[in-house]
Amino acid sequence: MNTRIVSDSKDLIRCSRCVMPETQEPIMFDAEGVCNTCRNLEIKQQKIDWDARLKQFEEIINQYRGKYQYDCIVPFSGGKDSTYTVWALVKKFGLKPLVVRYNHHMIRPQTLRNQEMTIKQLKLDFLEYRTDWDLVKKLMRVSLDRKGDIYWYQHTGIFCFPMHMAIKFNVPLIIWGEPTAEYAAYYRYDEEEIGDEERFNYFINLGITAQDMIGFLNDPTVKLADLWAHQFPARKDLQAIECRSICLGTYTPWDVKAQAKIIQDELGWKGDMVEGVPPEYNYEKIEDMLQGVQDYLKYIKRGYGRMSHLASIDIRNGRLTREKAMQMVEQWEGRRPGSLDALLKWLNLSEVEFYEIANRHRVSPWKHDSSQTKRGESLPDQKDWVI
Repeated sequence: MNTRIVSDSKDLIRCSRCVMPETQEPIMFDAEGVCNTCRNLEIKQQKIDWDARLKQFEEIINQYRGKYQYDCIVPFSGGKDSTYTVWALVKKFGLKPLVVRYNHHMIRPQTLRNQEMTIKQLKLDFLEYRTDWDLVKKLMRVSLDRKGDIYWYQHTGIFCFPMHMAIKFNVPLIIWGEPTAEYAAYYRYDEEEIGDEERFNYFINLGITAQDMIGFLNDPTVKLADLWAHQFPARKDLQAIECRSICLGTYTPWDVKAQAKIIQDELGWKGDMVEGVPPEYNYEKIEDMLQGVQDYLKYIKRGYGRMSHLASIDIRNGRLTREKAMQMVEQWEGRRPGSLDALLKWLNLSEVEFYEIANRHRVSPWKHDSSQTKRGESLPDQKDWVI
């Protein structure tokens, strides 16, 4: 058997239509070399009756409207998708939501300003929760060691905390923004994507439960109760309120650029500089201090970063040629983010240790050479981060 060692992202097998590589999870290529996500978008663009889907959504929300303290729970990060979601639910559908956020300690200043404008202009009731910062750092280190991903605590907190609040406030309907079918082929567009325990265990929690994490921490000062916001609620508690967890993008066609323009015009929402992508994508993942590190980890492990993801979205929507996309991938991906300095400080890691850990999670056939990595510019607000 021949072994193919790839040391350059251009050498990875990529979709013949978009630019996503063979190392993406859960990618598959058909006989024409087209990936399953591009095929999924064909379903969205050609086969879905969106008028019927919208009618279905209106029937769903009318089952809950005015019957509880709030019509629904909306998970909120302050980024483009959750901001558009809450705007649409209030302004287009006339709902009264309880907006909740798992505050992961990494929220950037511009996102906080956007958040305040959104809450006040839409007259929202809003609450959030933060896990203890010392515990967060411990969770980040274990997650990095085990999965080459610093954000187990974010993935689980963002997903579980709103569901706990649905139980606490007896608000059965949870409405998320975009479905994962928009970006990866975990689900298909011709099936309903439900935010349930199966989805949580399928790809949200990295295969690590809260009970697993307690064992990995091996820290007598940390109890399972400390991870309540990261633990999926008991099934009986969700059943007791007849919880229903759905995505707005299952019922209305998702278009990130058009929606970013709407919230900019309607709410004064502003973009920001993001590591690893050009300025024209200043609406994407602006909320997280260490998004550049998380994307860089993906590059080390899988040979692609956020530029491949964003360029592929634009290709599928007819806004970018594949040739131009590959030029952008070559120009922007693989830079060592300035924000890595913050992570190394917070976790008391050396850069050598960071690369040793990250490279253990490399997905064949990709091979990363950190000695060839160029350093990217630090974020302008990095000097103001107080943690």
